[in-house]
Amino acid sequence: MNNPAIRIENLDFKYPGQSHLCLADLNLKIETGERFGLFGPNGAGKTTLMHLMTGLLTHEKGKIQLLGHEMKDHRKSINKLFGFVPQDFSFYQELSATENLEFFGAWCGLKKNDIKRRIKELLEVLGLHDVSRKPVRQFSGGMKRRVNLAIAVIHEPQVLFLDEPTVGVDVQTRHAMINYLKTLNQKGTTLIYTSHQLNEAEELCEKIALIDEGKIIVHDDLKKLLHEHEQDGLEGLFLDLTGKKYRD
Repeated sequence: MNNPAIRIENLDFKYPGQSHLCLADLNLKIETGERFGLFGPNGAGKTTLMHLMTGLLTHEKGKIQLLGHEMKDHRKSINKLFGFVPQDFSFYQELSATENLEFFGAWCGLKKNDIKRRIKELLEVLGLHDVSRKPVRQFSGGMKRRVNLAIAVIHEPQVLFLDEPTVGVDVQTRHAMINYLKTLNQKGTTLIYTSHQLNEAEELCEKIALIDEGKIIVHDDLKKLLHEHEQDGLEGLFLDLTGKKYRD
């Protein structure tokens, strides 16, 4: 039987100097091959959880396993199993798209021929071929988002984490990126996604979890949840389960 993409058991987490837990006795399982969305109000803990799942933060209590590997015990080998598209740009502005991909491909341990092959594929599918030699600092916001995505998938990861991957892009770019992500998923890549773009999320995600006050309050098939709560879309479901008060 295949290991789930993510298995989290009895996870507690708090930042240094804080007295209260950001995440309390949290349990979550994301199966391989899923298009999974993690959502919650500001301050609910979703960004913290994303950073724990990608190893940017470390935990003291509980377990986090990625494809059967405990994050604490296999950090270096696990890094090759997943990709991460952060909300902030994660490339060198003075380098070209090609140079960035060459650097990060080598950093991931790819061979030269594989780097060359992947760069050609990604520049073409993400519409960056004609500007591949220009410094990324000259790119539009949408083009930079596509470079961010290309870097995250150059090593063909089994699991792809996405934190607001299309923030600030136009409709055409968002549509193309979502279609590309669906294609990756059809080829076997597990998608773990978080965003405030709930219409986009509804298009991409099949399974979702809502987190509030450091706990998972619901985790199920999106269509099933919409039916059970008599909602037409994810935004209505979100408000129904987390309330309509300000969150800062």
